[in-house]
Amino acid sequence: MWLRPSHSGLVFPKVGQTHVSRSAPPIRDHAPAASPAPSEARPLNMAVACGLWGCEDPSRWAAILECHREVLRARAGPQGQLEALDQWYREDLPMAIESRAEKHVTREELERLMAWKLAQLVATNPPELVVQRSAAAFRLLPDIQAAITELCGLRGVGPATASAVLAVGAPEVAAFMSDEAVAAVPGLPALQYTLKHYLLYLGQVQERARALSQGSASGSWTPHRVETALWTWTVGQKLCPYLLPDFSPSLDTPEDTRLAKKLRTQAD
Repeated sequence: MWLRPSHSGLVFPKVGQTHVSRSAPPIRDHAPAASPAPSEARPLNMAVACGLWGCEDPSRWAAILECHREVLRARAGPQGQLEALDQWYREDLPMAIESRAEKHVTREELERLMAWKLAQLVATNPPELVVQRSAAAFRLLPDIQAAITELCGLRGVGPATASAVLAVGAPEVAAFMSDEAVAAVPGLPALQYTLKHYLLYLGQVQERARALSQGSASGSWTPHRVETALWTWTVGQKLCPYLLPDFSPSLDTPEDTRLAKKLRTQAD
């Protein structure tokens, strides 16, 4: 089932439903051509046309989310540095933040979080200031605007990086402002790395998380989890669509989905 997104508090252009029919295969005069390589994109179907955002089925969102590590590996390349950093961000850093009496990040963690950019600029922040401002930001939640503003007081930290800190420390409230996730949300204006744009994006992601959590058999959906699924969908469609589940509307059972995943694993 495909939905027309609803929005509360904000007015966005409605995204109309798109229907793409499957045409009959052409008649071949000769022997069938060799099967395309796995890396070749699948033919356009309704899911590709509408995007992940157009689906209201939590199980399909969960299926996309399961592909996150494989899609990340496709982007990371042979060196695997991005994969290692992502594992630290999603597994080690959340546990470190949760273990503290008051949620905060250290300067060392902030430097690692921004290892791919502005590392030297971040290092100019006194360690005690990083702890002070990040702790203050977490205390300000659920006031996202105030929390983002507090973190942006650190050198080298803008709304996108601030959102990464809050998303990993408070995934039930915040989502990371990645280019790919923002691009997957219809109705937003052209991407700007501003607090105003982040709040527009986050409002939609929070609403989608609430909708997916209702009656979901795949666990509770947080804004951070929704954002990760959107990133996986966007990057996977570009780099490795064969890793993603067949997303066209169908009557496939969970057993069919598991069989398809097993076949993809054997093909790898």
